[in-house]
Amino acid sequence: MSSFLLGELADIVGGQVIGDKDLKITGVAGIKSSGKGEITFLANPKYESFLSITKASAIIASADITEIFSGSIIKTENPYLAFFKVVKLFDKPHTEKYRRGINKTISVNDNVQLGKEMHIGMNVHLGEDVKIGNRTTILPFVYLGDGVEIGDDCLIYPNVTIREGCRLGDRVIIHSGAVIGSDGFGYAQEGRIHQKIPQIGIVVIGNDVEIGANSTIDRATTGKTIIEHGVKIDNLVQIAHNVIVGENSIVAAQTGISGSTELGKNVVLAGQSGLVGHIRIGDNVKVGAQGGVTKSIPAGTRVSGYPAREHTVARKIYAATKRLPNLLKEFRDLKNKVEEIQKGCDGDSSTEDD
Repeated sequence: MSSFLLGELADIVGGQVIGDKDLKITGVAGIKSSGKGEITFLANPKYESFLSITKASAIIASADITEIFSGSIIKTENPYLAFFKVVKLFDKPHTEKYRRGINKTISVNDNVQLGKEMHIGMNVHLGEDVKIGNRTTILPFVYLGDGVEIGDDCLIYPNVTIREGCRLGDRVIIHSGAVIGSDGFGYAQEGRIHQKIPQIGIVVIGNDVEIGANSTIDRATTGKTIIEHGVKIDNLVQIAHNVIVGENSIVAAQTGISGSTELGKNVVLAGQSGLVGHIRIGDNVKVGAQGGVTKSIPAGTRVSGYPAREHTVARKIYAATKRLPNLLKEFRDLKNKVEEIQKGCDGDSSTEDD
């Protein structure tokens, strides 16, 4: 079992120890569930009330909490990031979690090339001309179609499907149920019949990409659907054919990106975002939850709402919308008063005497 001195952890995360540098830390936990020997963190002021009752031996925080917390502290500017650097120290890499070797039940076709120090679990299918790099872990019931290429140090969880011709870089993580290279949604109408357009492109995924459970990335109609280096994709995301997702972008759960849309670098799409096809999203754009993007967005813009507008404008529209019931009542009251005034004026009018 791994253990570290608090001073060692502080050096790793670039923090300052307030308390006992020689305190032995044997694990990590949340502030509510932590116990003796464990370290936790405080990044959100909403959780300050737990400082007086947590059983953690140490805590990572940015504020001065010595009056509330009696244990030792690692003080750092970004406690959230620091804590998860510590978490990684207590988490075994997949190369240690899963014994190196190849299960006898796998299905192997011709011209398969396997790297060194691999783990391939039971009932994995390897199509023709599949290439897999060194130290990659492939867990049970994974399907790799003909011509699939996977780089070094990848982790493919059970029941993932990677269809023919798709290519993955190094250190890619794909969670259970994801489908890479499903057919794009392409049809041409002929009379009343929708004729399927063959989808003969591929999906190319860069290095250090993570793809969540039950997400789908469609193969290109022709050419490539591209997920660039460092992209993180949540569960239940749909990415259509010929989409490009730029480096280090984040796509949260239940987001849908329509065909041929291009995302720049460091884009953030919050949960349940929806993007139409054939538009360009600039670098560093942020789309709020349930944002409906119907046109291209310039770099550095923050949008929300449906249709998505610049965030400050969208907030004003939302605030005005909340006032509509009262505004409607005020309008009706004013209308009734005007009608009463008009009736009074009509009643006061008289014709001249003959």
